[in-house]
Order: sequence, then C-alpha cells, then structure tokens
Amino acid sequence: MFIAMNRFKVLKDVTEEFEERWLTRESHLNELEGFLEFHMLRGPEREDHVLYSSHTLWASKAHFEAWTRSEQFRASHTRASTGGNKPLTLGHPEFEGFEVFQTIRRTPKAA
Repeated sequence: MFIAMNRFKVLKDVTEEFEERWLTRESHLNELEGFLEFHMLRGPEREDHVLYSSHTLWASKAHFEAWTRSEQFRASHTRASTGGNKPLTLGHPEFEGFEVFQTIRRTPKAA
C-alpha cells in the first residue's frame, strides 16, 4: 500500500472557499485502478494559516505514479489550490509519500 499526502497552508480568511473548492471539484480518483481511499483533513490553526492535508491510499506506489501521469490527474488539478487571481494558500502544497510496511486492524471481540 502507498499513502500520498499533500500539506496545504491555507490563508485564514479563505478557509471556507478552500474547503468548498475541494468539496465541489471532480476528483476522478474512482476512475483509476489501485485507488483505495481519499481524505481531506483540517488541522491546527497557526498564526497566519490553517493546516490542511490530503491523504490518499493506493494499492501500490506504481498505482499512485500512474495517477500522476494520467489525464484524470491533470483534469482534477486545474483549480486545486488557486482562487482565480486570489491566492488561497501560502506557497505550493508540500508532498509526502509513504510506503506502508505494517498494518494493524481492529479485530472484533468474540461474544
């Protein structure tokens, strides 16, 4: 499994616009083989921004890399973090990718 994350430092006065942009965009993730799950996370508020992070689970790093080369990737990122001429973030998102080497799941207790 592979986890792809992007951190966004969103300007405090445009957090609602940033969230609306993500809630209403077409992600096209469901169209890609190996896509498992997506989460957009709202984190702590800092002095000049609110931290957000996108968190996408893929079956493998190869599946994620195929996504980054796809037409669906280009289509879904055309308006991702800009508000027209108005900036929504402090700089570009910071990417982090992780290969999962251990997973522990909750197991139901026997009755």
